[in-house]
This record gives sequence, C-alpha cells and structure tokens, in this order.
Amino acid sequence: MAKDLLLEIGTEEVPAHFMPGILAQLKEKADAKFKEMRLEFEDITTLGTPRRTALLVKNLAEKQTGASSEYKGPSVAIAFDADGNPTKAAMGFARGKKIDVKDLVVKDGYVYAVSKEEGKDTAQLLPELLKNLIENLTFPKNMRWGDLDFRFVRPLRWIVALFDTDVMEFTVANVKSGRVSRGHRFLSDGDFTIAKASDYVADCEKASIIVDQNRRRDMIKEQIEKLAAQHNGHAEITEDLLEEVTYLVEYPTALCGSFEDKYLKLPKEAVITPMRDHQRYFPVLDDNNNLLPLFITVRNGGDYCLKTVQHGNERVLRARLADAQFFFDEDRKHKLEDYVEKLKTVVFQEGLGTIYDKANRLEELAAFIGEKTGANDVDIAVAKRAAKLAKADLVTAMVCEFTELQGIMGREYALLDGENPAVATAIYEHYMPRFAGDVEPSTTAGRLVSLADKMDNIVATFSRGLVPTGSQDPFALRRQALGIVYTMIEADYKIPLYEVADKAMDLLNITDEAKRAEIQKNLEDFFMLRLKNILSENNIRYDIIDAVLRHVGSIADAYAKACATAEEISSGKLNDAIQAFVRVNNISKKAENTTINPALFILDEEKALYETYGTVESKVHDAIVKVDYVKAIEEMQALTAPINNFFDNVMVMDKDEQIKNNRLALLKNIDNLVKTIADFSKIVL
Repeated sequence: MAKDLLLEIGTEEVPAHFMPGILAQLKEKADAKFKEMRLEFEDITTLGTPRRTALLVKNLAEKQTGASSEYKGPSVAIAFDADGNPTKAAMGFARGKKIDVKDLVVKDGYVYAVSKEEGKDTAQLLPELLKNLIENLTFPKNMRWGDLDFRFVRPLRWIVALFDTDVMEFTVANVKSGRVSRGHRFLSDGDFTIAKASDYVADCEKASIIVDQNRRRDMIKEQIEKLAAQHNGHAEITEDLLEEVTYLVEYPTALCGSFEDKYLKLPKEAVITPMRDHQRYFPVLDDNNNLLPLFITVRNGGDYCLKTVQHGNERVLRARLADAQFFFDEDRKHKLEDYVEKLKTVVFQEGLGTIYDKANRLEELAAFIGEKTGANDVDIAVAKRAAKLAKADLVTAMVCEFTELQGIMGREYALLDGENPAVATAIYEHYMPRFAGDVEPSTTAGRLVSLADKMDNIVATFSRGLVPTGSQDPFALRRQALGIVYTMIEADYKIPLYEVADKAMDLLNITDEAKRAEIQKNLEDFFMLRLKNILSENNIRYDIIDAVLRHVGSIADAYAKACATAEEISSGKLNDAIQAFVRVNNISKKAENTTINPALFILDEEKALYETYGTVESKVHDAIVKVDYVKAIEEMQALTAPINNFFDNVMVMDKDEQIKNNRLALLKNIDNLVKTIADFSKIVL
C-alpha cells in the first residue's frame, strides 16, 4: 500500500527571485534521494509561497524495495576439493561476506556470495531523510539567527512532516516537526492543523493560502487582465514581473490605481520604469499601445479596504513620477551632446581612463567593424555619431536615479534634440542584447556600436588580467560575449574575431606583444566556449562541434560550417567519405611540405586522385566564396572513391624519397582542403 507524504518548511518571507530555484532544487534532491533509498512513488510536486516551501509526494511506498548483491569468489576448482568439500578459500570468502559456506552459489565456474537485504519501513527512514533534505538545500544567500550555527535562506519558523496521517518526528534548528502550519498573516485565524498529507492544498486554502504557485499565477494574470479590460485597456504583463509578484503574495487581489495625465508627457519608459521596476506595478495601455494614466498592482490579501490600499499606492507612485518629471526637466536644460564632456569625470576602469576616452574608442572601433563588414558610408557615419553620444545619458539626472533607463533616455533625448532617428535608435540598441533571450540590434549602426562597446569592455577587462573564472563574472563578460556571438551570427558578419580584438588593443594602447598574444589566446578560449554552448543548445553533436571549432576565426562562418556539417552527417551520406578523409588525415601527418610535382605521379590511381582533387578544389572554393557549406561538403564527396582506390593500389611510403614526399604532399593538400570545413577525424560514426 502507498501513502502521500507532505513536507512543509515554514520560514520568514523568502526573496521572490529565490523561490523558483528553491522549489526546483527541492524536487530534484527529493527525487534523487527517494530513488537512492529504493522508495517507490508515483509523483513529486513542489509548492511555494513567500513563507512556505512544500514537498508533496504522491503514493509513496510504505516499504523499501528489497535489494540483493552478488559477489564473485574463487573458482570452483579452488573453492572445493576433489571430494566436493569446501576449502579454506571458500570458507574464508563466505566468512568475509557474512554468509554460511553452504549458501555459496556456483555459476560459470566460480562461487558467488549472494546477500539479500530486506526493505525497511518507509516511516522508519523518513525522519532522517526529510531532515537531510532540509539541511542540504543551498541558496544564493544564507542567514544565521540566534546562537545557532545553522544557515538557511531565512529563519525557520515551523515544519510540517506527515506520512499520510502520521507525523514524522525530527528537529532542525530547534524547530520540531509536527502537523501545525500557519495561515495568512491577515486573513486567517493563525495556526491551523493538517490532519492528512493529501488535505494540504485544501487546508491551506481554508487558511487563505493559495499554495500552488501555478494556480496563484493564473489568478493574478486573470485578475489583472479583467481589471485592465474594465478600463478599456490591456495590461503589459512581463513574465519576470508576473513570476516575481506570484512569489510576493499568498492570497492575491489585484487593484487598479491612477496617476495624473501630466506625467504622460514624459517618455513612456520614464513612467513605466518607476512603476514596474521600483513598485512592481503593471502598466495599462490602450489599443494603440499608448500609456494610460492607470496602473494595476496585486495586494497580498482580500478586498477589505481596497480603496485605502489603492490611495496608498497612488501616493507612492505620485512621488516617484514627480521625481522623474523633475529629473527630466533638469536634463532638458541641456542637449545630449553637452553631457559628453561630463563623461571625463567618470572612470571607466582602473588604469583605463574615463568613459569619455571609451566613447572616443567606440567611434573608431565601430567604424573599423563597419568597414570590415562592408557597411555603407551612411551606416558608418550614423554609427560614429551614435558611438559619440551612446554613453552621454549616463551622467543625466534621470539615468543616475533610474539606472535601468540607460540607452533608453539617450534615445529619447537624442530625438528631442533633433538628432537623426537612426542615431537615436543605435544609441538605444548598442546595449542589446541586455539579457538572456533579449533580441539583437536590428539596425546596422546599432550592431556596429553594440559590437564595439562589448568588445572594448571584454578586451579592456582581459588586459587587467580579470578573466572570468568559475562563477565569478563581476563585469558580466560572459553575457557580453554571448551578445557578440549572437549578433555576428544574426548579421552574418564574417570579420575574424582576432582582427576586432587587435583593433581594440590598438585603441587601448596595449603595445606589449606578449600581453597582446596572451589576451588573444584568452579571448579565443572565452569565445570558443560561448560558441560551443550555443551550438549545443541548437542540438549540434559534441563531435561535430569539436571537428569544426579547431579555432575561432569568423564566428558566423564557424556556426554555419557546424550547421552544414551536422545536416550532411545526419543524412547518412557522409559515412564513406568520412572514413576516406580520416585515412588521408592519418597518413598526411607525415608530409614535410605541400608542394606537388605532377610529373612524379607514376600510377593511374594517384594521377586520378590528383585530377579529381584539382576539380574538387575549384568547386569547393567556389562554394565557400558563396558561403554554401553544404554544397562544399557535397563536392568533397567526389574524392571518396579516388582516395580509396589510391590507398588500395598505391604504396605511399615508396623507397624513392621524391615519389614518397610527392604522394604525401598530395594527401596533405587534400587534408587541408577538407579541413577548410571540418576535421572529420573527430567525427564519431
């Protein structure tokens, strides 16, 4: 028979952004522990609110599954004498395995000791198991309280541990497990008793706790959408804010507030940012996506005195928007370009000058990337102007107060100053992608400034020896490197990475050749790992990745070659060709040069291979010029039969040194041609 299990860990309010990770971790650890302990179950669910983290295990077996172990001993000839009696070897082996010698099993000419372990009652195992689960949870930040050495995300206040109706008794940090939980701080009568594990969700709801985070999220979204529709608008609901609010409340009630129309004259983001990022409010928009003077927030409670709560939220937001209006008015006393000079007072990085110096570097580096990628003169001019102004908003009052608006206010102020709209867009886009899943810059100028800014940051930081290691990445260089990789792939920029890095080092006045070489090596390793991760996420096999990424030149080229190679290999057409290419690779390592003398070819098979190589080389080259790597690989397959005929009929290591070296040179040329796409010796067939 099976029973349900409940573990509820009650704490003081846990930071909302910690909760998804905590719930996922608890589920993963519980699943692994139950399987390790041979405890069968139907399903595991984790539920959570700001004050509680719960584990529900459905149909947990009442008893461990039994286990048997088999140990191999000496051979039968050694274990038994001629009369079939056990020898000292057999008796010693049996004694070591704690079984009677007569219980030894003979199999495959050897004796075996088979021990069977009876399964224990689950109720006997659970107290220690559940205690370990709690104690082994890890968090981004821990707390200690009282005189305890115990660390946890927030102080423990209660623990519920029920196996069906029975309490599993244990103690963690002086808190004893039981069946008493705590209701909503304001809506409930306080503590409540849970009689049975399967009653948990329903009992929580009676105490005004919506413990299922998925149901709570749906309730919040439905309430927000309904309120917005009642005011002839729609709410701008972002997933990250919705998730955060979900873990800020235990019983959600949405309410709508308003603010003065005059604040709608501010840039849209200047209103939304204080509303969403600082107050956790949802903005309301009309059918044309224009901001309405409304907001929706979610209360942790019912609808009691909702008007009072509404007025309180309106008063808080009004003060925030008044600050934004003041900062905006102060900023508009000057043009955006006037703030560029103030960048001389802001240090970029220790020993690397100011943000003003960085802005000057960005102008040159963006233009350099533009020229190398074939951008037209107009786009390069736009990129240079945008690069000059890109960092100016960092010293404006608005961005100093609301740092999330960097780039956004630069765009808005540039438009108000009458700058070219393309310049304003590039100022905004140069920070993109800002986070995982964000889009890349959509304009050429935006891409150029974005690439220049991120590469300058990475090279500058590497020049100080601050290469990210482990989980330490205080300058967010991994995110910026990913941004470069995604942007180059999206834009299909063929510029080699080392050329951009070289130019960045020139602009940073890094002249020491040894240091430059070290930076280039670190950059290649750093970007190689980013590109490998992206290819893995796109389901490219590890061996194909290793075959293509021998070094990172052009990121876009490497990505395209990996995708083309994966496509051809998955079709199954390349198997014979790969085997031929691997044979060439293995023996061509002995070649001393790549100079071919056709007059030294004696046999028909080597002549045929040389002629086919000449034809294929031309076709592969044309395909590569057209960036058609699938076509290039398909053309290479014409070498398969001539290569096999060559190896079947030609002695490569001829006694005549000239003939031998000429044959090796041919094979080396073929190997080099194949490796313009991939090193097929790394492919696992």
